[in-house]
Amino acid sequence: MTPEQAPTGPAAADRVAGRAAAQAARTGGSEQEQHHEPFQRGLIPAPEPVRFLDDAGNRVEPITDDYTEPEPEQLVEAYRKMVVGRRFDIQATALTKQGRLAVYPSSRGQEACQVGAMLALQDGDWVFPTYRDSVALVSRGIDPVEVLTLLRGDQHCGYDVAKTHVAAQCTPLSTQLLHAAGVAHGEQRRGRDTVALAFIGDGATSEGDFHEGLNFAAVFQVPAVFVVQNNGWAISVPLSKQTKAPSLAYKGIGYGVVCEQVDGNDAVATLAVLNKAVAWARAGKGPVLVELHTTRLEAHTNADDHLRYRTPEELEAIAHEDAVARLEAYLRSRGLVDDAFVEECKAEGERLAADLRERMNADPVTSPDDLFVHVYSEPTPQLREQQEMLHAELAAEADTDEEGAR
Repeated sequence: MTPEQAPTGPAAADRVAGRAAAQAARTGGSEQEQHHEPFQRGLIPAPEPVRFLDDAGNRVEPITDDYTEPEPEQLVEAYRKMVVGRRFDIQATALTKQGRLAVYPSSRGQEACQVGAMLALQDGDWVFPTYRDSVALVSRGIDPVEVLTLLRGDQHCGYDVAKTHVAAQCTPLSTQLLHAAGVAHGEQRRGRDTVALAFIGDGATSEGDFHEGLNFAAVFQVPAVFVVQNNGWAISVPLSKQTKAPSLAYKGIGYGVVCEQVDGNDAVATLAVLNKAVAWARAGKGPVLVELHTTRLEAHTNADDHLRYRTPEELEAIAHEDAVARLEAYLRSRGLVDDAFVEECKAEGERLAADLRERMNADPVTSPDDLFVHVYSEPTPQLREQQEMLHAELAAEADTDEEGAR
């Protein structure tokens, strides 16, 4: 339809006005007000990733004045948790070489993303992690051994989901976004101000569940924050094979989801944006999509050889984008940390690693009945029948062994 063919007159004007009013009702203000909300550009992310610190940890002016620098206490706590989290990650990687873990997906290099996201939340908020988010779970306060239970192969989830408000680490790609949107919607209907935060990797944005989760969240204006940790690789598939969009953050625009892109190796910027995103969602203003540009310093998992698809030059380049060193340099320049505090954080990490080694070296005590404990809250008749069959088989085997011993 050409402009000349477009409907005109009072009826058409009323329809246009009606659509504008409906949009304003959904988003919480007039069209003019929405130009400045929620993040100055409306739905569109910043043209370049938001950053507060350069690679050396020097303070720079962010590309937008939308965001407030986090309080010093939050930044110092972020540094402590990032140091401890990195030591945990290194220890977990070593446990795979000792045969104590079946697999471990390292997140070394992504500490600012994972710790920053957890610090932006309240205790009652929900977290929906991927298999690569063990550092986030440890920084959330979950026992490291319970975090690694899945990766050791003992249970699907080693911690109490209801108690921690952390869903089981998700190995299927993107399915946790549907769960996050659903829980956020349910909490919203109950009149609670709970926020659900879901992690996702760059490759998983190509899955259908990613788009369904965003669309549902936007339509129902649920209090959810979707965090894309874009480390540039989906195992060995580079980002260029995933999208032609200027950045993954732009994928939220088509669904009416507020979106932003951030330098995910800049802990100050990461916290600044996620603090605002979580507050926005908690206030009932709808979901937010945040893309964190970050770096995966290790292979996809211990079963992967990333040197087959990454050049030494690339690895050398990203090594200088160290989020921990960058934040430390900035905090030192402001007099917020000193040598004593840095050593204290390292010592805390060493204590965690030593405790983790000791407890992971003990074989778990298991029972065949564990197979039936967490299937249903009330066992079904079929499940009871299967359990009785197992008991009968074990008893028969014990009798055979006893007769053989005679």
